[in-house]
Amino acid sequence: MNIAIRNPVVARKEEGSVQVALDPDLKIETAKVFAVYGKGGIGKSTTSSNLSVAFSKLGKRVLQIGCDPKHDSTFTLTKRLAPTVIDALEAVNFHSEELRVEDFVVEGYNGVMCVEAGGPPAGTGCGGYVVGQTVKLLKEHHLLEDTDVVVFDVLGDVVCGGFASPLQHADQALIVTANDFDSIFAMNRIVAAIHAKSKNYPVRLGGVIANRSAKTDEIDRFNDAVGLKRLAHFPDLDVVRRSRLKKSTLFEMDSSPELDAVTAEYMRLAETLWSGAPPCEAVPMKDRDLFEFLGFD
Repeated sequence: MNIAIRNPVVARKEEGSVQVALDPDLKIETAKVFAVYGKGGIGKSTTSSNLSVAFSKLGKRVLQIGCDPKHDSTFTLTKRLAPTVIDALEAVNFHSEELRVEDFVVEGYNGVMCVEAGGPPAGTGCGGYVVGQTVKLLKEHHLLEDTDVVVFDVLGDVVCGGFASPLQHADQALIVTANDFDSIFAMNRIVAAIHAKSKNYPVRLGGVIANRSAKTDEIDRFNDAVGLKRLAHFPDLDVVRRSRLKKSTLFEMDSSPELDAVTAEYMRLAETLWSGAPPCEAVPMKDRDLFEFLGFD
């Protein structure tokens, strides 16, 4: 793998924060790959985990990769904080050939395989290094050959090349947003990043997932203006909050009419994505234009 550093800790001592060159030949070739983005705290991990379960209930072999240094993307699937790839690599002094699959992969609810990439120490290194090492390990252990769907759950907004690196591997990027100014403003920046990445990689915009919102009027108005489409809508329900406290996916919670409606929406979303929904040809707004566009009462 062509990377600028082998050990991010050494680079931290000698150079401070560093970026890494991503290997252009490191690809996921046998699965449908989705990268989930959105404003920090918008519910990407909840969305990713329940979407992974929905895919698994369609009979698909699913791998979810958490790309946040907090390594909490998959805890509702595994009921614990899974070990990270970066921690596993550090334990063997970055000799990846010494790692076993169980050192960095945990089987979660309904057979969803879970990986937490982790991240470099705060203020140092690059998230792209960890994502690249994660995909490299999965390929070395032939885990991607037996996978139908890969879901990347990505940290916050796209603010650097490192955390945009899952776009190198994804077929489609999905944006999670709420019906408010900050979420839509962040969504527009993510659209711009994906638009830029699509010039070099085959990633395309799959669409928008409305989350934690009673209404979707402002989301839909923005989508119409830039060329996006809403794929699903999940309202702000207490059962979602309780599922996180119980360390459970929504599919494991006690049945109720509102919960059944949400899980049915996740199943519909998974079916839509698996069937191959056409990508969006969205054009982002300039920040100032968007500021004027989002005229809330």
